[in-house]
Amino acid sequence: MSDFYQPLRDVHITSVVVSFLLLVARHVMNLRQVDWRKWKALRILPHVVDTVLLASAIWLTIEIHQYPIVNGWLTVKVIALVIYIGLAMQALNVTRSQSTRRFMFLAAVAVFAFIVTVARTHSPLGVFSSFV
Repeated sequence: MSDFYQPLRDVHITSVVVSFLLLVARHVMNLRQVDWRKWKALRILPHVVDTVLLASAIWLTIEIHQYPIVNGWLTVKVIALVIYIGLAMQALNVTRSQSTRRFMFLAAVAVFAFIVTVARTHSPLGVFSSFV
């Protein structure tokens, strides 16, 4: 691995945390009926952070020579990420009922936690790998 690996990993992990915290903040604001969309930073920042997150993820796969489809844990991580994005979008959708948004948010949090365990264990089963 190159000298870029550790700083790149740090950028990736930091952007994961910031992205998640932005989702939590926007969800809480939705539940409290605060229109977060009126703040330009809360409309733009998640896209910037998620772009950094995606770019660092792609660069990391190249650095570690492991790729989705080829490596099962990365394939599961990408599929779970798509599910997480869909759930997060529904959790922030103001046309949904508050109970639906809460459920979608909790489901998104569960998928997020699973993604983290897959990343930490490098196993497609994530947290469940210890049960096999």
